[in-house]
This record gives sequence, structure tokens and C-alpha cells, in this order.
Amino acid sequence: MRRQIEDYALLSDLQTAALVHRRGSIDWCCFPRFDSDACFTALLGHREHGRWLVAPDGPGEPTRRYRGGSLVLETEWDTPEGRIRVVDAMPPRGEAPTIVRVVEGLAGRVTVRSELVTRFGYGRILPALRRVDDASVATAGPEAIGLRTPAPTVVDNTALVSTVEVSPGQRVPFTLTWFPSHTPRPAPVEPTEALRRTEAFWRDWSSKSSYTGPYRDAVLESLVVLKGLTYSPTGGIVAAPTTSLPEWLGGERNWDYRYCWLRDATLTLLALLNAGYVEEAGHWREWLLRAVAGDPDNIQIMYGVAGERRLPEWVIDWLPGFEESRPVRVGNAAADQAQLDVYGEVTDAMYQSRTHNLGASLAAWEFGRHVLGLLEDRWREPDEGIWEVRGKRLHFTHSKVMAWVAFDRGIRLCEEFGRDGPVDRWRAIRSEIHAQVCREGWSDQLGSFTQSYGSSRLDASLLLLPQVGFLPPEDPRIRGTLEAVQGQLSHEGFLLRYRSEEGTDGLPGGEGTFLPCSFWLVDALALDGRHEEATELFERLLGIRNDVGLLAEEYDPSEKRLLGNFPQAFSHVALVNSALTLARTAAGQVHPRAPV
Repeated sequence: MRRQIEDYALLSDLQTAALVHRRGSIDWCCFPRFDSDACFTALLGHREHGRWLVAPDGPGEPTRRYRGGSLVLETEWDTPEGRIRVVDAMPPRGEAPTIVRVVEGLAGRVTVRSELVTRFGYGRILPALRRVDDASVATAGPEAIGLRTPAPTVVDNTALVSTVEVSPGQRVPFTLTWFPSHTPRPAPVEPTEALRRTEAFWRDWSSKSSYTGPYRDAVLESLVVLKGLTYSPTGGIVAAPTTSLPEWLGGERNWDYRYCWLRDATLTLLALLNAGYVEEAGHWREWLLRAVAGDPDNIQIMYGVAGERRLPEWVIDWLPGFEESRPVRVGNAAADQAQLDVYGEVTDAMYQSRTHNLGASLAAWEFGRHVLGLLEDRWREPDEGIWEVRGKRLHFTHSKVMAWVAFDRGIRLCEEFGRDGPVDRWRAIRSEIHAQVCREGWSDQLGSFTQSYGSSRLDASLLLLPQVGFLPPEDPRIRGTLEAVQGQLSHEGFLLRYRSEEGTDGLPGGEGTFLPCSFWLVDALALDGRHEEATELFERLLGIRNDVGLLAEEYDPSEKRLLGNFPQAFSHVALVNSALTLARTAAGQVHPRAPV
């Protein structure tokens, strides 16, 4: 059976995550952090690369859902013998990372099989299996995993297998705990209490949402995903919990997204702040400032969850990849790229924090002044741009616009919040960038701004120009760009980033439509007063979420399947902000990111 990315659901303990297939197999999990080596890697290979299956031992059809406002997953199975429910959760981190799976009998007598295949080191390292007191323990080098269950458990060809019959009202728990092999095994987790505590945590967190606008359920589901992708010790939010899920099946656009991108800073802040999650927004801003403050002269586009700078990229040559899509990569060489837009994102995040009453920080402003000082010269340089091209550096229009945003927000922080800075010089640079973009980034022939200076290519990032306040939505140049982008980059109703076959990014062509860009089109249409068209596209985007409300990075409308790393924070951030844009524009208000 061909796997689909949308077959998976997310579990998270706010430090790492697991992906559960609809047929009961946990095929991806990294312990103890999002970016640690995986011990279940079947997502990028096969059963022998590690997985944990809990399912009926025979035919059955599953249906699943998250318990309201949580990442506690319920899967109900109808089988010829009866019906069961499997409840899966990762309790917020206590002594050690734990996965709890509880099987509940609902009708008849159903035989349930648990098959635990542990392979450390991304599917390569076979552990030693032994029984220790009440646990079955898998150990290899520095890592160990302990399985506790009352179900009879045997070793079957390097797997731990448990089989048990479940009757109505009967509950059979399984708990899996990771720990360093040189330390004592953590104390047992009581499964029923762990589920209660996990559900209570999520119920309390979800109740704090202040968003009452349209599509509230979809917005809350996306906010829960963002919380699930948050590394709670630092506040960093990973782009996705996975690596190397392909942007095109069989292609090589397979990247590691288990890191934190500065580019996501402003939009993530807005999504959290406008939904009432001020504490989470504050933690994200603090992570951002810690990550970049150590060496402001060399700002990276991404960092590790604790602010690590070194993210060396290498290929796992023993894994075949998802649906044979190679290579499988760990680390991300784009961390060393030059991307001017991050200066704008960081400065805009500082500005948006103040306008949303997040609190002032003198240290943050001192850093901001330093960043703008660097940008006074660097804005003139070419870069790899928002899409992290692995080809020639260019003068990307979006990058220049975000340099304009950096100076604009620096000026506004001085004018509106009393910060001290060389405002007259910054105004002159802001005007120079604006004039250059309007001259060099514009094509009379296309009637549109272009991807880079002197180019005839289009780029969906151009839709952000009115959202950041570079030009008003009603400006003829913005409307011309919207018409051109929508006309040339639309594919079966969704939007491409750009035409990858044109070779701009230094990689072979072929990728799906890009979901954040499709949400940007929703925003652009709404700002242009085309509310009905924007709403129709937004609802179509909601319709491609999987059965538990999750989105990947991209979508193939021809095959009707999700593509890319999953679930993708940027897609869910864009969903939240587009819902807010629809609500605001319907009320005659400006885009939440554009300064008044």
C-alpha cells in the first residue's frame, strides 16, 4: 500500500515529537529532542528501520480524531471480532520522554498486537534486548528505551512483540520511555494518570485562546500544532518535526526542517499574539534574541532549538527515503547562506512586539541598532533569498523589500516608542531602497514586480509587498503584480513559489504548490477587496488538511496529496494569519502586519 504523508498524526511532549500512521504505527520519533537521532525511522524507510505498531492483529478499519483542543489522539478500530479504541499521547516532559498508548475494548473480543522495532541512529543501530524487572529494555551505546505493559511480551526476531485479547471495558496500557543508558531507569509512568494529565494540560492551554473570529476551530487546531512544535525549555519553534519528506516524490528537494528559522519570527509572533498567547510569543521572542545576540555580525537564517549555530548537512545513505525519494539529509547547509530578509524579520518582530504590548527591552534595541548598522551596507549585496536557492546569488526583490522593512521598523521604533537612533540616515536609506526596488524590481513588459532585478520571472513572495506596507494594496503596481502572480503561478487553484523548472534555485525542477504562498494569496485578495474570492480559496485550503487538521509544506493538486515536511509550522502560521486577515478586512481594517 502506497503511503501518504497525510496518513500521519502528531504527538508532542513540547521537546520532541512522534508521527503516528493511521493504521497504528509510530514511524518517526527522535529522542530526546526534535533534532536528535531518530529511533523510529520507518517513515524514511521500512519496518526494519524502526517503528512501534499497536493495532488489531487482523483486518480492521480505523477512524481517528484528536480530543478537543489537544494532541491526545484517539483511533477507533472496527474489526470482524469487535471494536477497540487506542489512545496515544506524549505527556508534557517529566522525568523522561514517554509515549503512552492505551487500548480500550469497546465491543466483542479483539486481539491486539504491539510490535516494537527499535533502531537507534536513524534506523542503523540494532539494540540489545533484555528483561529488567517489570520492563523490556532496548539498549545501544548511550541510549535506552524501556517498554512497560501488562501484556505478555516476547522477543521475536529483534522485535518486542505483545499480543493480548481485549474485551469491553478492559484497558491495556503500553508505556515507552527513553533514557540515557548509563542512568537508572526512570520511575514507571501510571498510564491513566498520564493521559488525564496530558489532556488537562492541553485543555487548559487551549482555553486561553482569545480568538473569536471566523474559522475558530481551524485556527485553534493550528495553534495547537504550533505549541506542539515548540521546544519548551527555550521557546524555539521548529519548522517541522521531520527531515527529508520530499517536496516532489522521487526528487532531491528533501531538507531537514527540525530547526528554527528567523524568517518565521514576525508571522509566528502575530499568530500567537492575536490569539492571546502572549507568554508563548514572549518566549519565542526571547529565543530569537538569544540566538542572534551572541554574534550579531554573523546572523544566520536558522538555528538549533537551543540556539545552536552549527547545523552541518550530511546524507544518510542507508535509508531509501519516503517513497524512494533520496537523498535523506540531516542538518541544513542553508544555515550558512546570506539572506537579507532575516534583518527585516528580526526588526519587524521587535516592532510588532511593542505594538502588541509585549514589553520593551533595551538589550533588544541595542541589538536592533547594531543590525541596522550592518544592513546600511549589506542591503546592496545579492543573496540566496527567501527560498534558500542553491544556485547563483541574485538581487532578489523580496530581500530588498525586507531590507526596506528593517529600516522602516527601526524608524518607527524611534518615532513611536522613543528609541534612540540615526533616524535621518535611516530615512534616506529607506527612501533609496524603495526607489531602487520600484525601478529595478519592476517590469513594464509584465506589468509586475519580478523575482529579482532584471528578471522576467515571477515569485509568490511578491504578494507580501502590501502586507508589510511597502506599497498600498490599491497601488496599480501591486494590483498588476497580484494579477501576474495569480495568472502565472497558479496550478489547479493553488500557488507555486515560482517556476522551479526555470532553474533559478540551482536544483532540478519539480515541486508541489506551496501552501504558505497560497495563504498569502488569500491575504492579497482580501486586501484588494476581493473578499469572496479570498474566502473561497481559504476554505479550499482548509479542505486539504488531513483528517486531524494537519498541513504539510506543499500539496500536489493533481494527485491530491500533501508533500514536504510535516506538519509544517509555516503553513499553520499562515492559516492563522489568513483567518485574521479575512476577519480584519471584512471589518475594514488593515492587514495585521502592515504598520498603520
